[in-house]
Amino acid sequence: MKLTTDDFTEKSEPLALFDEWLAEAAKAEPNDPNAVALATVDSDGLPDVRMVLLKGFDSQGFVFYTNFESQKGQEILGSMKAAMCFHWKSLRRQVRIRGPVEIVSKEEADAYYATRPRGSRIGAWASKQSRPLESRFALEKAVAEYTARYAIGEIPRPDYWSGFRIRPTSIEFWQDRPFRLHDRMVFSRDTPEGDWGKTRLYP
Repeated sequence: MKLTTDDFTEKSEPLALFDEWLAEAAKAEPNDPNAVALATVDSDGLPDVRMVLLKGFDSQGFVFYTNFESQKGQEILGSMKAAMCFHWKSLRRQVRIRGPVEIVSKEEADAYYATRPRGSRIGAWASKQSRPLESRFALEKAVAEYTARYAIGEIPRPDYWSGFRIRPTSIEFWQDRPFRLHDRMVFSRDTPEGDWGKTRLYP
């Protein structure tokens, strides 16, 4: 059941509201309700955006994993800031998140890496993400080489593959309404450890 306008405006804690919306998206979206647009900036301040998958969230923040040598990995390591935007078309909802970024612990990264399909763990070794690829054959050759190397036993996590956690200082919720008179509510705080305040915004 969709939240009413009163429910929406009376919420005082954004992570509980996000949890409700994500649960509803999991029931309504045909594919990847945890897909999110991730925005970063390069050393010149030019923005980049791409889709990633949210792999967890709690009171500490929103977690995703990647190759740290990739373009997004390098851009995040350069600024330690990022933004996300969820858009659930079936529910006509959007959530925007901004904040500083931290690297997840080795224990967290190891635990998540161990849950990935074996082929995906091989791919983390074989793919030099974001760098020029001479041919598809070169990638397939690398996959074959690492598959042979790790044919038996566990596949270790590469040192360059880990997770980032966005520690939000701003979370904005958007709900479609008739005639483009949408509901917008932004929760904000000065630091990731601070208390949330909220403000309703004009659409």
